[in-house]
Amino acid sequence: MVLASTRQTPEALRLMEQAIERDPRYGPALAWAAYCCFRLVGDGRSGDPRGDHTKGVDFARRALEVASDDPNILVNAALVLAYFGEDISAMISLVDHALSLNPSFARGWNISSSLRNWAGQPDVAIEHMETSLRLSPRARVGTSLVGIGSSHFVSRRFDQAVPILLRAIQEDPSHPLAYRYLAACYAQMGRLDEARDIILRLRTVTSVVVPDLSYLRNPEYR
Repeated sequence: MVLASTRQTPEALRLMEQAIERDPRYGPALAWAAYCCFRLVGDGRSGDPRGDHTKGVDFARRALEVASDDPNILVNAALVLAYFGEDISAMISLVDHALSLNPSFARGWNISSSLRNWAGQPDVAIEHMETSLRLSPRARVGTSLVGIGSSHFVSRRFDQAVPILLRAIQEDPSHPLAYRYLAACYAQMGRLDEARDIILRLRTVTSVVVPDLSYLRNPEYR
């Protein structure tokens, strides 16, 4: 499953739920449904964040029950459970296991980068995202650039984060996280007019300007 835009997430979730109704133990559909719930909440597009949180966790846990050794299922479930508050070290171990099964799994390295960033390891996160991009250089890089830019942001390398986040917005203008980090970069740099302009653009994408940041385990990053 590939989402060309975050605006397609609700439709993707609807289709995944239809597949799950037909086969409640269909691991890929469970894992992707969990991922859709994560994106709806994280992107600020959920009409029921608490309900989508509950559904996402349920889908992810059910996916792991039937995952066997499917790297796609393992990494999607780990990402969702980590975002919604499960033990981050345990979820990183799941992703590491997926990568041991398939060391050339670009998406696995991408998700490993996200979890490392959330765990407070931004430099490792950048290394893993760069590995993902080397393994899949022609894949769409919007979310990969957000990952690298956010890692530079939490490391207070704002001048390095800004051009990367600008490129991320060009790649996917519908992804709110790039706008949030870019506005925060500008604010930290004292470029408040530019920060306000980015916030105005963010509001055309989502009404949620500052989401719940508890998934960042290091309180300083929040």
